[in-house]
Amino acid sequence: MLCIYLTAVAVCLGQTIRVDATPNHAVNTFVPTEALGAGIDRINTAATDKLFTEPVMKQVLSAGWQTVSYRQNTELFVEAWHWNPQGTWSDPSGKGYFVGNPKPSDFVRHSFGYFLPHRGFTRNDGTDANGYSRITDGDEKTYWKSNPYLSKAYTGEDDSNYPQWVVLDLAGSHEINAIRISWGEPYARRYLVQYWTGEDPIKQPTAGTWVTFQGGNVNSGRGGVATLTLASAPMPVRYLRIWMTESSNTCDDHGSSDRRNCVGYAIREIYLGTMSADGKFYDLVRHTADPDQTTTYCSSVDPWHGPQDINDKRDQVGFDLFYTSGYTRGLPAVVPIALIYGTPEDSANQIAYLKARGYPISYVEMGEEADGQYMLPEDYGALYVQWATALHKVDPALKLGGPVFQGVNRDIQVWPDAQGQTSWLGRFVTYLKAHNRLQDLAFLSFEHYPLEPCKIQWSNLYDEPTLISHIMQVWRDDGVPPNVPMLITELNITWNAGESSVDTFGALWLADFTGAFFTAGGSGMYYFHYLPMGVHPGCGSSMGTFGMFTTDSNFHIEQYTSQYFASQLITQEWAQPGTSVHKVFPATSDITDPAGHILVTAYALFRPDGQWALM
Repeated sequence: MLCIYLTAVAVCLGQTIRVDATPNHAVNTFVPTEALGAGIDRINTAATDKLFTEPVMKQVLSAGWQTVSYRQNTELFVEAWHWNPQGTWSDPSGKGYFVGNPKPSDFVRHSFGYFLPHRGFTRNDGTDANGYSRITDGDEKTYWKSNPYLSKAYTGEDDSNYPQWVVLDLAGSHEINAIRISWGEPYARRYLVQYWTGEDPIKQPTAGTWVTFQGGNVNSGRGGVATLTLASAPMPVRYLRIWMTESSNTCDDHGSSDRRNCVGYAIREIYLGTMSADGKFYDLVRHTADPDQTTTYCSSVDPWHGPQDINDKRDQVGFDLFYTSGYTRGLPAVVPIALIYGTPEDSANQIAYLKARGYPISYVEMGEEADGQYMLPEDYGALYVQWATALHKVDPALKLGGPVFQGVNRDIQVWPDAQGQTSWLGRFVTYLKAHNRLQDLAFLSFEHYPLEPCKIQWSNLYDEPTLISHIMQVWRDDGVPPNVPMLITELNITWNAGESSVDTFGALWLADFTGAFFTAGGSGMYYFHYLPMGVHPGCGSSMGTFGMFTTDSNFHIEQYTSQYFASQLITQEWAQPGTSVHKVFPATSDITDPAGHILVTAYALFRPDGQWALM
């Protein structure tokens, strides 16, 4: 019997929790040391020495989370990652493509990202207001260049199988009839110039169509400065795309000694507007070297860079510190490799380094949030296959996976392919099958941030069990084989910390999510963020944090948040700490509100000590 006291009147509601304890009706099993984890992300460099101390670590570990997921943040910021500061540049002058040293020497305490000078993004879903595109920066000495590993020299397939593209957003509809492209080397011999018929091709890629301008079909491009009359009369356009399918394979400013300099596509600057009958060009593009430029997006970026491009303000914690600090408890960890803005040789050396040190690896995540980089699934697939080949030469037993999707509640859609298919994951699975490489997908990983910042209400708690079970079924429907485990390697209520993360809502959500995830068949979850990062203003200036603690300015822990207590409940009360198998059984509740919402969710666990735990 459940009794709720309203002032002086007790309202008692009959309630029944039913657990189906039939032995063969267990819906899932898990081992706490393998399935109940937390994530350590990139942090401010000044915070590293303060967070990796015995007093802080002792309190963090008391929450009970076990295995750790190392989060790779450099790719969100369009940066190359030097996981080992010691290594070799491809150009003897000390620039180009950096490959870390696989042989351990000095203790790696810090590692940093390097901004990419051939970037074609004004912003993606990770950069926010950091950096700018070289396509509209007003400097024709700079240029965007596509990723050379997506060219025939590395894929072994025709370049038309992996079209590269750039998109311009004029921030509103403008009359357009001409474009001027200042090509770099290599340039596109064959390309299309197109306009979008819908509202937003990036955020709503299936709610419109790319249409080639009347004068936008180029089959024998010659590079240099190409001025095209796109239409006989100006027409309203907001989004424009250049779709490139054949390269000149001529060499860029870095020379011919490295074939990566001589494949793909490069654009120095784009001008877009109208051209009068007498040939005068009126440009509508804002050319500035800052985030206020005319926004551009791109298919990929060449990871070429130099020492001067270092971003040493933010620390990807060095692997030696990560593994020896105590945070991993000596357990195998999920480690990432830089796939989107890296090289296969560097990633292979990273794994060789970890193995030489004797650091245990559970899974290897391939890149970070490919969907947030607006990659087409075939491009990600082409890189995935190349990297898998290189990594399995180091260790054939490595469990590789991805794509590390951003936290979403529905299938990720992209522009349709020739068959009209729009599911990102569906097309990625199809790609692996077509290349006989589906066996290289040992797990599917994604992030889970189900609620939108600033719009969270208490009634959202009703939704979590359905949200998580739905998205996991979506991934299966997209073709992920039933024997491929699903890992959520980063999770919390929302991607922007606020008051709901630290009050009672946060605890209830975390416990409900955990039970629902394992009931739906999940294999591993990694709470985010493991390290105490302080409290920051959220929506409406409400204070919150990603994590289980509030801290002072020196990261000394001041108090526990609600999610700390929920973490202890999950890891030490519901589950039995240790390496033994737990069995999840279905449980149902019959108490609902007048709208039919279930007021009490329940999750039943048969523990290895023979006890039942009901959360």
